[in-house]
Amino acid sequence: MVRVLLVDDEPLLRMAFTMVLDAQADMAVVGEAGDGAQAVRMARRLRPDVVLMDVRMPGTDGIEATARIIEGCPESRVLILTTFDLDEYAFAGLRAGASGFLLKNALPEELLGAIRSVAAGDAVVAPRITRRLLEHFAHRLPAPGEGAGEDERLGRLTAREREVLVEVGRGLSNTEIAGSLHLAEATVKTHLSRILVKLELRDRVQAVVFAYESRLVRPG
Repeated sequence: MVRVLLVDDEPLLRMAFTMVLDAQADMAVVGEAGDGAQAVRMARRLRPDVVLMDVRMPGTDGIEATARIIEGCPESRVLILTTFDLDEYAFAGLRAGASGFLLKNALPEELLGAIRSVAAGDAVVAPRITRRLLEHFAHRLPAPGEGAGEDERLGRLTAREREVLVEVGRGLSNTEIAGSLHLAEATVKTHLSRILVKLELRDRVQAVVFAYESRLVRPG
């Protein structure tokens, strides 16, 4: 059973989501929150598998709430709800630790599939879409020469793992990476799993974000 916490400041929208989710045999809405601060409190108490998070809310918005939930409830996964696929809020949500984002006008089957994927530990945003977001808002990322230099976590990777991370950051699928680096697809999956563990990342989307923030991959 996938336990879901709904966060949105519109009661009618929460009601609609609840009707869709509670009709599923493998899902249950365990709580509803109308703002980010309430969402953080409820997440810490309920420990949901997935938090369906609106971002444009009064008071504590969904970005701050996402960061606080990820920090305090690492077992919970956050799925951002947004209006546009190139949205600054979606970009900020991914950087805050969300496992993906979903458009508010998504079909019910898309919503259900996204929740199940996130609950299973997968990211629900295609890496190419994440890359488009990062490139679109590249001015928010550190410029070359800024900061303290290369992220020390990169030193944990082997040369091959670093190559795989670069290709992940460019938005390539496992199949495409296998072809590019002349590896078996199963080998790419193994490398990616090790990369996530070594870099302490939650999923593939976070790996794409890391590749940009560590300047392994440049926008454009």
